[in-house]
Amino acid sequence: VQLQASGGGSVQAGGSLRLSCEVSGDTSRIDLMGWFRQPPGKEREFVGFISWSRDSTYVKGSMKGRFTISVDNAKNTVYLQMNNLKAEDTAVYQCASRPPGEILYEYWGQGTQVTVSS
Repeated sequence: VQLQASGGGSVQAGGSLRLSCEVSGDTSRIDLMGWFRQPPGKEREFVGFISWSRDSTYVKGSMKGRFTISVDNAKNTVYLQMNNLKAEDTAVYQCASRPPGEILYEYWGQGTQVTVSS
């Protein structure tokens, strides 16, 4: 499985961005697709996930209501729609896939930088 994240950029506070994570390879090895982020000087943190079958999704804490995760199975692409962005959302964002029956995410895409200016 290979993951290619894109869509990062610079935006002013209150703006929106949509990140994409294109998946290639054996998608039968995917149960969940997750998004993570690493703010400058901080540890990587979990943003949320969506099941590949689209029957469940979750966004963590303060991002709930502003961030939405979706998947287009026909395009093998997962999206992270980010609205009402805040300066504290500045981070490198990564997508990752988790195999069925596993706890850890197995494959990771490269990061895409999101910078929010206030």
